[in-house]
Amino acid sequence: MRKIILSVILITLLVLTICTNFMFPETPIPLEEVKFDTGDTAWMIVATALVLIMTPGLGFFYGGMVGKKNVISTMLQSFMAMIIVTILWVIVGFSLSFGTSIGGIIGDPSDYFMFNTVGITSAWGTIPFMLFALFQAKFAVITPALITGAFAERIRFWAYMLFMVLFILFIYTPLCHMTWHEDGLLYKMGVLDFAGGTVVHMSAGWAALAGAMFLGKRKGQKSNPARITYVLLGTGLLWFGWFGFNAGSALAANGLAAQALGTTTVAAAAAGMAWVFFDKILGHKISAMGTCIGTVVGLVAITPAAGFVSIPNALFIGVFSSIVSNIMVTKFHKGKIDDALDVFACHGVGGMTGMLLTGVFASKAINPAVTDQGLIFGETTLFINQLTALVIVSVFAFTASYFLFFIVNKITPLRVSEDREELGLDISQHGEYL
Repeated sequence: MRKIILSVILITLLVLTICTNFMFPETPIPLEEVKFDTGDTAWMIVATALVLIMTPGLGFFYGGMVGKKNVISTMLQSFMAMIIVTILWVIVGFSLSFGTSIGGIIGDPSDYFMFNTVGITSAWGTIPFMLFALFQAKFAVITPALITGAFAERIRFWAYMLFMVLFILFIYTPLCHMTWHEDGLLYKMGVLDFAGGTVVHMSAGWAALAGAMFLGKRKGQKSNPARITYVLLGTGLLWFGWFGFNAGSALAANGLAAQALGTTTVAAAAAGMAWVFFDKILGHKISAMGTCIGTVVGLVAITPAAGFVSIPNALFIGVFSSIVSNIMVTKFHKGKIDDALDVFACHGVGGMTGMLLTGVFASKAINPAVTDQGLIFGETTLFINQLTALVIVSVFAFTASYFLFFIVNKITPLRVSEDREELGLDISQHGEYL
């Protein structure tokens, strides 16, 4: 049955690509008539590549944390996100996210179907429209990859891929449209999310919690991390790529991009420092794992605020978010929910913390696009909007994700059998091992 379904998908894709060559023929425009800012375009090409490298970086980050029997499967889940989501984004994902608004919730799927009219001869600000679309694709790619850490070592690979497709279509694209499209519901509310704290990290965090709850706890004793050196490598790649994630969200090579790069650097360093110091206060040793996790939490928390806050604000955001997530990690380990790699405690909680602190520190002096400033400036509107959006996004992302896990499980079992889990997913799912 699976072979038949895959054959149908491949044939459909082939037919679709052949038909679209006739449906949407390109009408070339002489390149000398197309004027873009070369500096902005060069920077955004680099930023797009930087965001893409975050996903294999995440693969190393997660792959080093799981047991030796599940390293390849865990890393492959991130790599498959790059493949599947890219195709889905070109076909309909970009149009659902940035097409003509339908009720402020979703874009018109026909606007940019198969990247129709998305080309190098039209502009998004000072850069080619194609470049903007591809930059946004990398955000969509990493979001479902983030979720995989919650159900590591026990999910069937085919079920994961089906969930990933449904998540992008029914959760990611509506949130992206509502937050970043000028006619989106949250955008028109005045909600600020510079680079994806809401769209990426909160949605992934709540989906991770739903997945951990739905799949249940792993069987037997938890495995020791397979390769802590992988975690260090993955953290380095994530930090490196995050400069494209945050500074690239300025969509230009300008002072705002430099500001976002600065706040990202400082918040990550502050959070990494705070995590290991807090661990030491609690009587733990300073560990490589703690350093890496804390650093990533800082990167997560600064994401929604990166282009709206000052460097001292970023220091506070890094330290505060690190302590909050550290406490959440400790609490979750004592609970009944097996979020294997603490995705909710780090990405979900980190994203929510950063979103609320954006409502505290956002400043017009940093970014003139801020119409309502943060609480420290004596204004309350932005903070209330951020809090309202936090509740809306949390309820939507969690309930919709849980429902999607339920649907996928009805179509194909989500969880591997106990004997395959004991054998390890590398062998049982892929026939490979380290």
